Amino acid sequence: MIPARRNGNGLDIFDEVFADPFFGEKENKIMKTDLKEKDGKYMLEIDVPGYDKEDIKIELQDGYLTVSAEKNEEKEDKHAKYLKRERFTGMCSRSYYVGDNLKEEDIKANFKNGILTIEFPKEVEKKVEEKKYIPIGE
Repeated sequence: MIPARRNGNGLDIFDEVFADPFFGEKENKIMKTDLKEKDGKYMLEIDVPGYDKEDIKIELQDGYLTVSAEKNEEKEDKHAKYLKRERFTGMCSRSYYVGDNLKEEDIKANFKNGILTIEFPKEVEKKVEEKKYIPIGE
């Protein structure tokens, strides 16, 4: 038995290109993301099924919010031989550009039922630096 992927709508040409076995099926199944705008905030909803809260890390650096999840769980069944293994173990990550003005304290995250929800303000006020004058000596 060979599993098949079918794309019924015929509109997702990019999905068909990346469905090639060269790219691997896991690439387009892990960390699917929805981005919403609500009440002056952005909300990311990221699917990370099978992971625990402790497996997930969120990092903000140089204007990019990077979400990574790592699970190293190898269970061997000595009484059975695997014919196919599709469940993912290892590390996966996605990065999202959120702007240079965002700080860690502006970001809120929750994890429930395999969905990581991250909220952050749509616009963060950039602090205007006060002019500082350098005295001129004699």
